[in-house]
Amino acid sequence: MNAIRVRPPSVQQPAPPRRSLRRRRLIGLAALAAALLLAVLASIAIGTKVIPVNEVFSALVAPTGSENDVVIRSLRIPRTLLGLLVGIALGLAGALVQGFTRNPLGDPGLLGVNAGAAFFVVIGIYVFGVSTLFGYVWFAFAGALVASVVVFAIGTRAPGGATPVSLALAGAAVSFLLQAGTSSMVLLDETSLDAYRFWVVGSLAGRDAAVGGQVVWFILVGTVLALASAPALNALSLGDDVATSLGHSVRRTRVVGVVAITLLAGAATAACGPIAFLGLIVPHVVRVFTGPDHRWLLPAAGLAGAVVLLLADVVGRVVARPGELQVGIVIALIGGPFFIALVRRRKLGAV
Repeated sequence: MNAIRVRPPSVQQPAPPRRSLRRRRLIGLAALAAALLLAVLASIAIGTKVIPVNEVFSALVAPTGSENDVVIRSLRIPRTLLGLLVGIALGLAGALVQGFTRNPLGDPGLLGVNAGAAFFVVIGIYVFGVSTLFGYVWFAFAGALVASVVVFAIGTRAPGGATPVSLALAGAAVSFLLQAGTSSMVLLDETSLDAYRFWVVGSLAGRDAAVGGQVVWFILVGTVLALASAPALNALSLGDDVATSLGHSVRRTRVVGVVAITLLAGAATAACGPIAFLGLIVPHVVRVFTGPDHRWLLPAAGLAGAVVLLLADVVGRVVARPGELQVGIVIALIGGPFFIALVRRRKLGAV
């Protein structure tokens, strides 16, 4: 008896979900790259001093030494490059903090980075008489490094080791302690208070190329460590036991992550002062098209961080002419309502 072969109906199968997700991620990254290019051009072309577009172009390709050329090449280009570095660093640091602590409300301040940087800057002003941005950078970076090491050391000694909960609790405790010390010193000395108020408002204004040169290598090393830790971070998001069974060292992964966060957030905070909300909101925005995969999330967060910071800086220069609004204030004014709207619109993505 011959078997009857039944041919399946000719139905066009939909594209596999994985291929569709990959296409969406590639399109998202390409859009971010294009947005970053536009943000860089806007940051160079738009400022408190209005310069015609043709003179901006001339200053870039054939400078003649005019006043507008000096403004473009000596002020706006270094400021744009610094904003690019700091934005990438804060975007990456925010995504790393949320991934390692599994906390959707995580940002670099959660591990005591901002509090440590502020505390050491005030020590530099109050004890050592530091009064220049050059000095602030190194004190702030040292403070961010010390605070991160202390938080990680405390979290490691907690029952169960350096879990997301123990790291978050240790970060909160260290931050409150350092903030109390900072407040005490600025209340004791009026000079420290004035200098601290200038530094604590995150800003790109007044930072020359030397400031960017001081922090660029820290940010580059931190970026490499962050991107390299993406596969292990994906495994860690499934739980410590699963990550271990997949061959990843949980302890080594967390150490590398804390080092990367310290280098990125510490260098960015040292260069421009604390800039809140950027590291918090950017990962949630890009997670819309990248999903929780850190191999895509981290590069997208870096690009988006630079776009947001540069555009916020441009807005700050325009809305308060002839003066300008500090970029940290602009991001806080825009980021707060935006984050509330994001939370109300949808459930925060998995981290």
